[in-house]
Amino acid sequence: MPLDIEEFRKAGYKAIDRICEYYYSLQDKSVVSQVQPGYLREALPEEAPEHGEDFDAIQDDYQKLIVPGLTHWQHPSFFAYFPTACTFEGMLGDLYASSATNPGFNWSCSPACTELEAVVMDWSAKLLGLSPEFYNTSGIGGGVMMTTASDSALTAIVAARSRHIRTHPGTPLDKLVIYVTSQTHSLGLKAGLVLGLQVRVLDVKAEDNFAVRGESVKKAIEEDRESGREPFVLVATVGTTSSGAVDRIDEIGTVLREYPNIWLHVDAAWAGMTLSCPEYRETARLEAINNYATSFCTNFHKWGLVNFDASTLWVRERTLLTDALDITPEFLRTKHGDEGTVIDYRNWHLGLGRRFRSLKVWFVLRSWGVEGVRGYIRKCIALNDIFASAIRSSPDFELVTPPSFALTVFRLSPSTLTPQPLSLESLNDLNRLFYTRLSKRHDLLLTQTQLNGVFCIRFAVGAARTEEADVRRAVDVIREEATLAASAWQEVKATG
Repeated sequence: MPLDIEEFRKAGYKAIDRICEYYYSLQDKSVVSQVQPGYLREALPEEAPEHGEDFDAIQDDYQKLIVPGLTHWQHPSFFAYFPTACTFEGMLGDLYASSATNPGFNWSCSPACTELEAVVMDWSAKLLGLSPEFYNTSGIGGGVMMTTASDSALTAIVAARSRHIRTHPGTPLDKLVIYVTSQTHSLGLKAGLVLGLQVRVLDVKAEDNFAVRGESVKKAIEEDRESGREPFVLVATVGTTSSGAVDRIDEIGTVLREYPNIWLHVDAAWAGMTLSCPEYRETARLEAINNYATSFCTNFHKWGLVNFDASTLWVRERTLLTDALDITPEFLRTKHGDEGTVIDYRNWHLGLGRRFRSLKVWFVLRSWGVEGVRGYIRKCIALNDIFASAIRSSPDFELVTPPSFALTVFRLSPSTLTPQPLSLESLNDLNRLFYTRLSKRHDLLLTQTQLNGVFCIRFAVGAARTEEADVRRAVDVIREEATLAASAWQEVKATG
């Protein structure tokens, strides 16, 4: 039977207790789930129950069936992919948001939902050092919350396409081109698939730390325009997933000044939170972002201590979104909306309904404070510096690209294997074997990547519970597995 208020109270207490127990014991769990594909289907009935079940039994099954199938992204030895925030303040914000759930498509749905979002987006813009042009209080630009950076990029690209078609009527859609780089997140290519548009991938070079340069952009624009194609948006990145590259937004922006119809979207999904720390703003190209970006995105649910989902998108001109996305049938019209005295956020993104995401951002920013956020970012970067130093000091490893904030990309390159340096193919084979060994471990998790043909391994710090001891233990494990991988590789070569 459905829970009544008092039953909900008791179930809630029990849930909070179990969540606390989970975090108390998290460091003792395997980072990686040990289940096999299909385990849950075998454990669950083929159909939903005909009659309601006791809620205690349901919560018990969560512990018994679901928790074993989790990969623990908050584990102190999770060094894969990117940070994913999960704070107690964010959990409570989510709980309160769910308790007053509403679709939030206009101001009248619940004024607090719209107004709090407008406020915390301005708080966040100031935290990151964004120009006042991006503030909601500017009345011209502004910020909006979305699900992920992919949604933010897709929204920006839709608005860029709309702007281009308005200013270049009659342009065939098959002539429009989206620019990304070979290091851009898959969101760029996926936007091309969704919209049925061409995507041009710009090459990057190792000597540029895998960042796209202005000269490459200019060359591509000239080639495409000469061929009758019309580039209309470029997705630049601050902190690419593979390598942590920071594109040369200063150079790109200078080039695009000559082509004002090309929209510059800056995707800083992971590394954008470094802008909260003044000492990292130059590295993260804040000045260029403020000077040149048409839109900017970062995910508070990655390195911003706010639970998923909490992607933030700012635009220099809000009418670029509303001109492309404003659909207001009669049943959605309101007095305040018609008068233009409120923001109706449904016209700033692709969906109609939306969650009360700003509540958890508000909870986190108030509880942690600006200095708390900065302290967390600085701690993660300092821990990564420890790891990078260990890699630098070892004759058996090398950095593939300089560390980027809290990310190190490295590979095994033992000097003792052969009297002559190994070929790229041999090094790639060795590192695939090395990574295979690492990926079979349950006590830590790293991920692989490939940079211009070089197979390498990523080490990303971001879990709020990671401490120096966890990083140093990871170094020991990596060294141990590297020795075993090198020995196994030599045996294969000797017998092969």
